[in-house]
Amino acid sequence: MNRTVYSIDGKELRKMELDETVFGLPANEDVIWYAVNNELANLRLGTACTKDRGEVHGSNAKPYKQKGTGRARRGDKKSPIMVGGGVVFGPKPRDFSYAMPKKAKRLAMKSILSLKVQDDRLKLVEDFSIASGKTQDLIKVLRNLGADERTVVVLKDDDALVKRAGRNIPWLTFLSYNRLRAHDLYYGRRVIMLETAAKNLSDFYAVKAEAAE
Repeated sequence: MNRTVYSIDGKELRKMELDETVFGLPANEDVIWYAVNNELANLRLGTACTKDRGEVHGSNAKPYKQKGTGRARRGDKKSPIMVGGGVVFGPKPRDFSYAMPKKAKRLAMKSILSLKVQDDRLKLVEDFSIASGKTQDLIKVLRNLGADERTVVVLKDDDALVKRAGRNIPWLTFLSYNRLRAHDLYYGRRVIMLETAAKNLSDFYAVKAEAAE
């Protein structure tokens, strides 16, 4: 599979061969959904907490006597049917995270990458860095590449200067090739991938596949 590599000025430079086993798979929507929901579940804090009738502060005495009032029988003021009483089956602190099989997670990432290629939303760009670390310099590069909406930039390494330049851009997300996130990658309208990152992705998933066998 051949894809065009662009310069930071938006001009075509050369063709690059992409690995079919990473960028040319049929999109598996089920495993993509699984991966996205797994990440969202792992991000949940799980700190919501309510008090049941045994935890509510208050008297254990009956609000009024059992008989002779013509009203319904009442227990204590902490009853769930009383205002200010306990909550029945309310949320308690819990851990929502769970582990996803490694093979399924790798398949999800490859499916998303393949989907972006099929939809022509993935653009390969020559390796670049923002030496000044300034946002305005990065914006010039993004404009030349036609990125003006929710965009994901896949880096070849943890480039601190590029990330510093882009932290003021709300619609821009940076991902390292070996730390992809399914949610950001899937919902990104455009994916800009550095040339070396594309090569590393092919090697990264190939090594992982061999180790799993």
